Amino acid sequence: MTKKILILLLATHFLLICSFADAQQPGKLPRVGVLFIGGRDQPHLESFKQGLRDLGYVEGKNIILVYRYAEGKEERLADLAAELVREKIDVIITTASISALAARRITQTIPIVMTTGNPLATGLADSLAKPGGNVTGLSVMPSDLTVKRLELLKESFPKRTRVAALWNLRERGAETQIKETQAAAKVLALRLHPLEIKSADDIDRAFTVINKARDQAIIILTSPVATLNSKRIVELALKHRLPGIYPTRQFVEEGGLMAYGPLIGDLYRRAATYVDKILKGRTPADLPIEQPMRFDFIVNLNAAKQIGVTVPPNVLVRANKVIR
Repeated sequence: MTKKILILLLATHFLLICSFADAQQPGKLPRVGVLFIGGRDQPHLESFKQGLRDLGYVEGKNIILVYRYAEGKEERLADLAAELVREKIDVIITTASISALAARRITQTIPIVMTTGNPLATGLADSLAKPGGNVTGLSVMPSDLTVKRLELLKESFPKRTRVAALWNLRERGAETQIKETQAAAKVLALRLHPLEIKSADDIDRAFTVINKARDQAIIILTSPVATLNSKRIVELALKHRLPGIYPTRQFVEEGGLMAYGPLIGDLYRRAATYVDKILKGRTPADLPIEQPMRFDFIVNLNAAKQIGVTVPPNVLVRANKVIR
């Protein structure tokens, strides 16, 4: 009898050790997939990680982040999303609408958190208040922002009436956005020259057309192609001495003239709260999609000098950041 009790105690002790070891395995930690259209040099990824840290998550300790980067190749997104599903991810976080769409096509059960994009135009959500599916997060409605950018461009350079607009038809909702931009340009007495950029190869060609058409300024409509090639776009704008207004501060920090748009870092930090809520049991269908509350208006006076233009004081005073 004593021998049987001893064996039972040893077996129980062994099972407890195994259970504890299993609990410590990384595979048992929450696993968050990160699906980006761009490369590893994501400028806002650290903001997302900081948002997680603020909520008590430490990568590798109590949460696992599994990264997948498309390196600008849209056609890779579906395969990368499928890889994340096979990794038994608990939540997928995405950048642009295009990444969320790719993930949604692969899975309609794993929660997807967007950091930017237009879920209504893309059909990813029924409404902002009640998304209704497996996608939630942050939304940026580009049309209203594009109109505001045109107004700032007009106010800054009232004599420049021919404006080239770089856009990408493959971005969901882009057709509506360009139509609304054209309508706004008409009201502002601007002649809009839309030029579609489907890939990086189209950017140089677009500026050749802009030069021949004698366009006097440029506006960049939000798209992954533009964001991934921001530096090249800025370089060509400076080369052709074209004042431009851009969708995010990234363009201005790389040498562009002006940018007006949401604080993207804030959106990424906020996305961490969605991940936290989902890991604690909330469903994306019932988590309202938020829109940005804070916006950046940045002016780069070094770029103005290089282009040979002067930004009026009444515009400068409205900037929350001026690069000198």
